[in-house]
Amino acid sequence: MIIRRLAPADRAPLLGVWRRAVEATHHFLSPSEIDQIEPEVRDYLASAMPLWTLDHEGTPTGFLGLAENEIAALFIDPALHGQGLGRQAIDYALQNGARTLKVNEGNPAALGFYEHMGFRPIKRQACDDAGRPYPLIIMEWPDTAETE
Repeated sequence: MIIRRLAPADRAPLLGVWRRAVEATHHFLSPSEIDQIEPEVRDYLASAMPLWTLDHEGTPTGFLGLAENEIAALFIDPALHGQGLGRQAIDYALQNGARTLKVNEGNPAALGFYEHMGFRPIKRQACDDAGRPYPLIIMEWPDTAETE
């Protein structure tokens, strides 16, 4: 896998990756709720936020968003789940200062993945960052408390 800065040409294929990943893992969302969120993701992919494309065999197959010390987004095409791309993305994020993340409580596979990677839950947030009623679990990398 190659991790590189997101280019404008990556936006459309990565929006498709997001959609497939959410449909495969976010069972708490209805199709209409996914449709409502999609324009926000399109805008996010076009924003100035630090975003990286995860290329697998020359194809954009995921993306990683970092905001200061937080993994703000990590989506990988579900056809490639379990093949090590998530681990590589997490390693990259940690090497670049990420120490926290938020994960939907209704996505137990992602929660389990992050726990397996070594993150620990520290707090529950009742709504997502847009104020929707989708609780988030805030997680941190264990060395965070030790270094503060």
